[in-house]
Amino acid sequence: MAKGTFGERLKRERELREVSLKELITGTRISARYLDALENEEWERLPGGAFSRGFVRSIARYLGLDEESFLADYDLARGEHAMPVPKPYENKIPRPPIWMPIAVVLGALLILGLLVAGGVYGWKLYAAHRAAKRSSAATSVTAPGSGVGNATNGEVLPVSAVDAQAGTLSNSANVPLELSLSTSAGTRVRVVADGALQLDAKIPAGETRHFSAAQQFQVTADDSSAVLLELNGVAMPPIGTPGASGTIVLSQKDLRQAPGGTQP
Repeated sequence: MAKGTFGERLKRERELREVSLKELITGTRISARYLDALENEEWERLPGGAFSRGFVRSIARYLGLDEESFLADYDLARGEHAMPVPKPYENKIPRPPIWMPIAVVLGALLILGLLVAGGVYGWKLYAAHRAAKRSSAATSVTAPGSGVGNATNGEVLPVSAVDAQAGTLSNSANVPLELSLSTSAGTRVRVVADGALQLDAKIPAGETRHFSAAQQFQVTADDSSAVLLELNGVAMPPIGTPGASGTIVLSQKDLRQAPGGTQP
């Protein structure tokens, strides 16, 4: 698409519907400088990634245009200036690697071997205990009054090696969570990490903040379209509808559900 075509179409569609810039700003909550940059195709004045595409989608929805067609024209017009388009968020578990079934089988065989070995070891300990008990009882019968106590008093059974192995397998540490929060426009943001308030203030445009947690984050923003989140280097879905307030909770499962994301 030739330079100027997208911007001219945007302006023409707006004027045909007799929608002023002020009305469009009020209806979409997109700043005047971003709308001016879109109509004049000054891409360097626009934020990158999903923010600009979110602006275009909001404008198309407000003007009653086909959103996908309008986005396609925008991508074609921006060309090499456009940032890579993120894959749509899908709430599904990533396909396991090819080697995963083999690893599962080997792990099951290892656990089975440990259970068998633990059972054999526990049985030997139990048999030795029973033999010692019978020997003590026989000594009490052949030598009465010798002061040998009841073998059952204070009896302590050995701990199974299987239980010890199961305890070791259950103590797996969670991977620490690292949250990166960036803003394309000034908005109030609230961040709670593991139940503790980390941030509750208005953040100006162009800033990036970092937070750490062990279990989860809860992020709230007055303007969802102004906030971009990354969890352990993986881009997260938008907090809410562009231009509206929203809240999102992020935890370990979001790393496993993110498209192409791998938990470090």
